[in-house]
Amino acid sequence: MAKGKNIVFVHPDLGIGGAERLVVDAAVGLQNLGHHVTIYTSHCDPAHCFDECRDGTLNVVVRGNTIFPPSILGRFSILCAILRQLHLTFSLLLTDTTVTPTIDYFFVDQLSVCIPLLRYFLPDTRILFYCHFPDKLLASRKSIVKSLYRIPFDWVEGFTTGLADGIVVNSKFTAGVFKDAFPRINVVPRVVYPCVDVHENEKSQQKLEGDKYPFLQGSDRKIVLSINRFERKKNVGLAVEAFAQLKEKERKQARLIVAGGYDNRIAENVEYHAELEKLCDSLGLRHATCRNYISSLTIPSDIDVLFLPSVPSTLKRFLLRTAGILAYTPENEHFGIVPLEAMLAGTPVLATNTGGPLETVLDNGVTGWLRPSKPSEWSEILRTALFSLTDAERAALAQRARERVTDNFSKESMAAAIQKEYDTLDGVKRRDVGVLDIMMPTAVGTAVVIGVLVGIGRTDWGVLSGVLGGVVYASFAGLSIAAKKRRK
Repeated sequence: MAKGKNIVFVHPDLGIGGAERLVVDAAVGLQNLGHHVTIYTSHCDPAHCFDECRDGTLNVVVRGNTIFPPSILGRFSILCAILRQLHLTFSLLLTDTTVTPTIDYFFVDQLSVCIPLLRYFLPDTRILFYCHFPDKLLASRKSIVKSLYRIPFDWVEGFTTGLADGIVVNSKFTAGVFKDAFPRINVVPRVVYPCVDVHENEKSQQKLEGDKYPFLQGSDRKIVLSINRFERKKNVGLAVEAFAQLKEKERKQARLIVAGGYDNRIAENVEYHAELEKLCDSLGLRHATCRNYISSLTIPSDIDVLFLPSVPSTLKRFLLRTAGILAYTPENEHFGIVPLEAMLAGTPVLATNTGGPLETVLDNGVTGWLRPSKPSEWSEILRTALFSLTDAERAALAQRARERVTDNFSKESMAAAIQKEYDTLDGVKRRDVGVLDIMMPTAVGTAVVIGVLVGIGRTDWGVLSGVLGGVVYASFAGLSIAAKKRRK
């Protein structure tokens, strides 16, 4: 693959989660290989994104955020996400007419609904879809109505994903799940591991300023660190319960810091933070939340659990370098980038013996430990990592951890793997995508929604859905004709 290719990324919400970290690293890695990279997204808040998205490292274009909201009264988030991506895609096709003819490859992730549109209007451009995890398996189905509601979206996901020229996943674990979730997709997904910047440690050895994070100053407590988004599926309560099972004298020498992605717009973030605070109360653990410098001035020194929502990158790196152990709590995590960041910093990792960590963390103290989600077993490992390892043992573990990340999960290796995938796509034969491939998801989705609503006795909603579906269908047809003419 020659240098100087024009590669466009299409990503829904460029926040600070693991998927966003992968997208940013992939974009920077390809850019460093000499390619021209642009990220199109429906949302990118300069106050809530990675540094590369706001400091000029990457060209980020925000489109598709003026018509549809992220959710409606806290609901219908998947529907709104799809509509926002369609709006983004048509904005790209209709507005950036000087850009679209020069695009060589697309990198699409999370939402696949734009794929048939891109293939129809840009038939010479190859599309690689990166599946972090099938969305149909992430959605909750707590009621029959919710299960029925998800049917058209699950079908659309499978149909549109199957139209990608190539599909890659983030781990062997996800590859197995993908094949089970989409048995009709003939494309065999290959694994391209996420990465970390292995040079980050060298570039960020700055010392912690004495007046910057006062709650960390003057304390010799050993740190148990948890870094995850404030979501229930991240199972952070496991770390809280394990910490609570340490002996009282051990807890007085340690502190659990729970840091990670937090967005006030997302109800679950707010609710789960409150649930974790209540869990601390029930276990007799003193806790506090630091949201900014001002609130940090009021945090007592004897706090057991400290919550740090949306920590800046410099503080995150400092915590990873100084923590006694990283407690990575999610079960069946698709991959998990934070364990790699911890190992790169030389910090041992404790993770559940499921999902992605099985492919990254070497067990029994080699680079960390893998254990079932039992607080008693986790508490024993915390005790070992904090109080039993000698300085020599810790130094040897840190060396092994850094070497594993550097040898297997560098940004350069991920970018080279993606570039190789594009080389493969150039020789892949594919069928043409027609108008029906574009309109079918809309028609099927609308028909199923109408049937579900009428079936549960909400005929009025069914009629309304039919009208809205017709409007959307007609709008797509009109936009399709306009985009096709514009392209000619």
